[in-house]
Amino acid sequence: MPLPPLQTVSTGFVVAVVGFFSSFPILLQGIRAMGASDAQAASGLMAAAFAMGLAGIALSLWTRTPASVAWSTPGAALLAASAAPEHGFAAAIGAFLFAGLLTLIAGLFRPVVRLAQSIPETLAQAMLAGVLIGLCVAPFRALGTVPETALPIILTWFVMGRINRVLAVPAAVGVAFLLTLIANDFALPLPDSPVAAPQFTRPVLDLPALLGLGLPLFIVTMAAQNIPGIAVLRGFGFHPSPARLLSGVGVASLLSAPFGAPQTCVAAITAALCANDDSYPDPARRYWSAVVAGLLYCLFGLFAAVITAVAAAAPPMTLATLAGVALLGVFASSAAGALEKPKGREAAAVTFLVTASGTPILGLSAAVWGLLLGGLVHAVAARTRRA
Repeated sequence: MPLPPLQTVSTGFVVAVVGFFSSFPILLQGIRAMGASDAQAASGLMAAAFAMGLAGIALSLWTRTPASVAWSTPGAALLAASAAPEHGFAAAIGAFLFAGLLTLIAGLFRPVVRLAQSIPETLAQAMLAGVLIGLCVAPFRALGTVPETALPIILTWFVMGRINRVLAVPAAVGVAFLLTLIANDFALPLPDSPVAAPQFTRPVLDLPALLGLGLPLFIVTMAAQNIPGIAVLRGFGFHPSPARLLSGVGVASLLSAPFGAPQTCVAAITAALCANDDSYPDPARRYWSAVVAGLLYCLFGLFAAVITAVAAAAPPMTLATLAGVALLGVFASSAAGALEKPKGREAAAVTFLVTASGTPILGLSAAVWGLLLGGLVHAVAARTRRA
């Protein structure tokens, strides 16, 4: 096998730093919101990193395209904004497995993809915006309660964003790490072993969790990650089989879920970094950028216990502030997409507001009810226009 070109190695390094350090606070928040212990959270972070690393390597080598893979950041945000299931983290694991199974089925049976795509895009975007709004206001709430923590992180994110938007969140993570060191007198309570230990959790298949968490996790990941990620690759002239990509990330999700990883998906932002001209002049060799990034994801995942321990030692609201600034761009684009078309604006507003309320009804999450009620308004409005 030929060695990767040096330029793709440097691109892969940037991709891995951006892909991992821009969103791991969101992933940890999502896993912990489901009732995970510190050991289970570290295991989930490690499993998610290995899942996206190994899947990205395998799919890129298989398809000879820069098939960058990620954990589902919107899915993790959905979990962070949701209440833990009645049966705890084991029921959340069951929901993760269900979402992974649906992704695998979508890869194997095209009608499932068409069914997911039949959900009006405005409603899917509105649901995502409703999930994100609570997380995105956290940095500004933190300004009023812990300005000494929130202000340096927000300012770093804003200033670096004017210089290099891609590195804005990693720079904010660096400042958060410095604040954590200062808060702990430069003596962090690190684990005995720097390498994370996998924690297997026996899943509980609880119907409210499957429908209230697993189904929205699948929908939001398909709408915000998988479908856009495939579109990004096509936009740069690459045409891998969607069935292969979806089946690959579906299998990765199923294998990693019992160890705490929520959902693995086709990447969108990091796929663009791997697939553009800056990755490597020859498009036929750009897949090496995704392969190198995958190797580094696995390396980062090995030290998930250290990362989780540092996050646990951070000052109050540090992770929430990081997650909020990291998701601001996603919230802005999803809110704009939801309310862009006047004809679907009312239905999108219903979906957004119901989801943002965070109120579960009859065991189903607010995200599910947002889609159902918004879909009902959309259907009635469409029928009224035809009459």
